[in-house]
Amino acid sequence: MVRERRDPEQRPSPEALLEAARREESASGKLKIFVGAAPGVGKTYEMLQSAHAKRKAGIDVVVGFVETHGRAETEALVRGLDVVPRKRLDYRGQIVEEMDLDAVIARRPQIALVDELAHTNAAGSRHPKRYLDVEELLSHGIDVYTAVNIQHIESLNDVVAQITHVRVRETVPDSVFDRADAIELIDLTPDDLIQRLKEGKVYVPKQAERALEHYFSPGNLTALRELALRRTAERVDEQLLNHMQANAIAGPWAAGERILVCVSEDPRAAGLVRYTKRLADRLHAPFTAVSIETRRSLQLSDEERDRLADTLRLAESLGGEALTIPAVGRRIADDVVNFAQGNNVTQIVIGKSTRSRWFEMTRGSVVHDLVRRAGNITVHVIAGDELPGEAAPKTAVQTAARSEPFNPLPYLKALGIVLIGLGAAELIQPRFGIENVDLVLLTAVVAVAVRYGLWPSLLATVAASLSYNFFFLPPIYTFTITDPTNVAAFVLFMVVAMIVSNVAARVRTQADAAIGRIRMNEQLYAFSRKLAGTATLDDVLWATAYQIALMLKVRVVLLLPEEGLLTVKSGYPPEDELDQADLAAANWAWSNDRSAGRGSDTLPGAKRLFLPMRTGRGPIGVIGIDNDRTGPLLTPDQRRLLDALVDQGALAIERVLLVEDMDRVKRTVESERLRSALLTSISHDLKTPLASVLGAASTMRDLAGALSDTEKRDLLATVIDESERLNRFIANLLDMTKLESGAIVPNTALHDLSEIVGSALRRAVKILTAHKVELVLAADLPMLQLDAVLFEQVLFNLLDNAAKYSPPDTTIAIRSRRESDHVVLQVADEGDGIPPDEVESVFDKFYRVQKGDHVRPGTGLGLAISRGFVEAMRGTISAANRSDRSGAILTIRLPVPAQPHALDTAA
Repeated sequence: MVRERRDPEQRPSPEALLEAARREESASGKLKIFVGAAPGVGKTYEMLQSAHAKRKAGIDVVVGFVETHGRAETEALVRGLDVVPRKRLDYRGQIVEEMDLDAVIARRPQIALVDELAHTNAAGSRHPKRYLDVEELLSHGIDVYTAVNIQHIESLNDVVAQITHVRVRETVPDSVFDRADAIELIDLTPDDLIQRLKEGKVYVPKQAERALEHYFSPGNLTALRELALRRTAERVDEQLLNHMQANAIAGPWAAGERILVCVSEDPRAAGLVRYTKRLADRLHAPFTAVSIETRRSLQLSDEERDRLADTLRLAESLGGEALTIPAVGRRIADDVVNFAQGNNVTQIVIGKSTRSRWFEMTRGSVVHDLVRRAGNITVHVIAGDELPGEAAPKTAVQTAARSEPFNPLPYLKALGIVLIGLGAAELIQPRFGIENVDLVLLTAVVAVAVRYGLWPSLLATVAASLSYNFFFLPPIYTFTITDPTNVAAFVLFMVVAMIVSNVAARVRTQADAAIGRIRMNEQLYAFSRKLAGTATLDDVLWATAYQIALMLKVRVVLLLPEEGLLTVKSGYPPEDELDQADLAAANWAWSNDRSAGRGSDTLPGAKRLFLPMRTGRGPIGVIGIDNDRTGPLLTPDQRRLLDALVDQGALAIERVLLVEDMDRVKRTVESERLRSALLTSISHDLKTPLASVLGAASTMRDLAGALSDTEKRDLLATVIDESERLNRFIANLLDMTKLESGAIVPNTALHDLSEIVGSALRRAVKILTAHKVELVLAADLPMLQLDAVLFEQVLFNLLDNAAKYSPPDTTIAIRSRRESDHVVLQVADEGDGIPPDEVESVFDKFYRVQKGDHVRPGTGLGLAISRGFVEAMRGTISAANRSDRSGAILTIRLPVPAQPHALDTAA
């Protein structure tokens, strides 16, 4: 019998345990999503069948909302379940049905069926989207079964549009999909789905014909099916990994391949990453490059640190994940295996060691340890001759000796600390005895290890051991030891001192590394906060250049592409242009997406080092840095910090560019909408009256002798009415142009509001002939500071609008009253009112309320002009529906001038 071997030190992941505890303690319901590649695969049918099975098991199931689309088999399944009546809403004059959320919550079933997760609710519903209704049901402890097609997942929206050439407007955030407790994929082959479509089981015949020609082509369905399979597999794989981490299960469970490649500063590590990439492509598996950060990592030369950083960046550029993990175990192999088991890695790639046999016998072999510890994980050991690269790296001692000159000061200070400890031991020995002397000397060794590291602490160990022998072990003042017991004490002291110094030095190394990471994180956080407060591209570029220059003590220049050429956009200190060498390096870095210039392998003669600024969409610019120091431009730690700062700066630049692109697209769309609306208005409101005038005039010319006087008067009236209509149209266009150019300046004076209202009514008498007018003006209205001509035009436009949008024989009411320091004037009609979601749009240029397929005649400029005129006179205008939903109300609020009576008397 073979049993699974579990490491006794294996512990569940804290994050996975917290997530599991949160789910268990949460009172929310469980969410199950039935996913399909396209409409018609049978998601709703399968959901209903599952509901019937649950009901037979004694579970309370209700239908919150299920759309049958007229399919007989689906309707039959719905009839066998309890159905919560739908909520009826009046939307744009039509009755629409939505799920009655409150009724489902009040019913409190164990499971609620809610179809079409991505559906957009009608105006007047509590939530704009149905998935928000589902979240509220879950928060009340109700389990929910729902269905969605893969094209509605937000992150796949662009991919689906590229495949099908159809942009899906209704989407569901990925977070909703990811929080599901269960995912069931309803899979159907493209041929079977097309057959269902032809049989009329998905759409009615005419719709089915169009669908087969476009969306439901075999190629589209195959691609959508692959998307559904992959997205569901990713979610299941994530659930498996969470389960393993929460239960401390040592992987791998080979449900899917995952590859881990171990990298170091070795020149052949880049070839190892490329080998892993080829292996991952063959297995269709993700891969991760991992570097274990040990004490030796701090002894690497600048060249080796740069090489390691380049190797990790190479892994990311090839589509992998790159991680640096601090060593926590006694052996590197333990850290690698623990990481692999915790992340369900199935295969590990590592390079074959080039160290001598003696070195491996005395210091151990990572490769051999890894093979022994890997368990069920496959280990690929790649020989050096399979990987192109340079010669094998030198040892850490050789590296340290080569990269930095010998500094004797730490060693001298270590001997000084031992002398201090020796003096303290001499003082306490007469009182406390020799038994406590060794503790004092050990304390000195630990102090040296913590302060100065491993090698000075080893010197301190030797010095303390010899001092302990010379000054305290009899016979004293000689290195001879006569008592065998003292020999054992001396040897034990030296061994303990060496162990303690080694451990203390390791702790100091780890502490230094942790402090370095903390400082780097603090700098990145401060940098991100600076960028978050910027809104324009110039501000982001300046903040990026200034902060990087400040943090790294370098000069910075930023270049972005402009009309195909790299152009200097910002810098600190300010820089306008580059010399030819720097410009060539910048262009090479931009074109090849790799660093170039000073300190690199490409164009090293340039004054600056240039790095591409890249995001998920590719390179967006180039950053160049330089300083006045000789030697390396940056230390490895500074280079890592620079890479992180450049990445954050690139994301901030991309954010601003995306916002600018969206604004540009928005302006283009708005301009196109206005152009289309203007052409529509001109084609209707200019052409119609001209046609009427021409028709009447032609009739009078051709039939002048046959027309009676009454007919002639009617034709002349038509000419006059249509000419006035045409004149109003042109006047509106001119007024709108003057408003936008700022050419209209109100000529205000004190006026009686009732006189202006009367003048507007007399002018509008023709357009109000089919309506009743109710006029109610308060008696205590003060004189108002108005431009009488402009305000009369405002009232005329409001009356014209009310007449257009209300049926004949209805009442148009004009009412006014005083409210504190304002006068309120309202024009109310008895029409269909304004759609609730379009109330704010009625004052937009060329806007006209649409009812069904019918659009009212007019330019759509009257209310926009009215708002401009009223605001020019320091007033406000707003629109709303009447409380009884029997029409619209347009309200003007005008300020009461200060001390109007005094002003009137003075006049």
